[in-house]
Amino acid sequence: MEFFRFKKDVNFMKYALVFNAVSILTFILAVFFLFTRGLHFSIEFTGGTSVETRYSQPADLDSIRNSLGSIGYKDAQVQNFGAPEKVMIRVPLKKDVTSEEQTKQVMGALQAASPDVKLERNEFVGPQIGQELATSGLMALLFVCVGIVIYLSFRFEWKFAVAGILANLHDVVIILGFFAFFQWEFSLSVLAAVLAILGYSVNESVVIFDRIREVFRDNRTRGMSVAQVMNHAITSTMSRTIITHGSTEMMVLSMLIFGGPTLHYFALALTIGIVFGVYSSVFVAAALAMWFGVSRKDLELSAEDLALRNADRRDPNFGAQI
Repeated sequence: MEFFRFKKDVNFMKYALVFNAVSILTFILAVFFLFTRGLHFSIEFTGGTSVETRYSQPADLDSIRNSLGSIGYKDAQVQNFGAPEKVMIRVPLKKDVTSEEQTKQVMGALQAASPDVKLERNEFVGPQIGQELATSGLMALLFVCVGIVIYLSFRFEWKFAVAGILANLHDVVIILGFFAFFQWEFSLSVLAAVLAILGYSVNESVVIFDRIREVFRDNRTRGMSVAQVMNHAITSTMSRTIITHGSTEMMVLSMLIFGGPTLHYFALALTIGIVFGVYSSVFVAAALAMWFGVSRKDLELSAEDLALRNADRRDPNFGAQI
């Protein structure tokens, strides 16, 4: 089904140099902010105090955040768990303040606003545990990147593989750059969003590269230049791109607008990642493959594969199997 049909190929490759220059500049800025400002890690990585409370009626999370902000805990994480009456609060470590003292400060502020609140449990999360989480998260990100590199290396000709790898890593660094520049809180949920965007971006790159390969192998396009093949392939997938990613972005924006503080940075990372994931797959990855010198010869089927394909097409059962 196509709601958006393009009758004429869009000349994307005409602006390939501009797109790549914008990407390089954005990438350099992201790396600069990561090194100069760093990420603002949540207490899941830095350590802190976790306080579980119970109210006699559904808790007002915004009121709780305001109460904690008034005593200097503006970065406190507040969320329901198990029931609307139960609230989990995580506050970051403070210099020269023990976990017990933090618990007393939190409960004092909450009871001043609502006397019916009761302390269920409190727990200290040390920096060592946070360091282990940070290490595990970085290892997960590394393993995903390595897996993508291996997959693309087997899936495509090396010029496409390198282009896809660079485009996908470009997405991750830019997301992290946004979080470093604005000092948004980087939590485990944000890390999960970054990993999701990696897979999302890879999927879009694979769809476009598959289409480029099909167009190169089509005898009807032998008179086209490499740039024209790229333009035709990308244009023919634009309807799918608009419908798929437009629907996904609407869902993510709904989480961002209506999901509250708990989902805010998770949805924000996905929002940025989807935009740059589509941008890099459509405008960066294909342009890089063209700069690397991909040609029809790189993607032509071998004589053995061509004979096998022709034999399959002569098979009366060809196309009957799913």
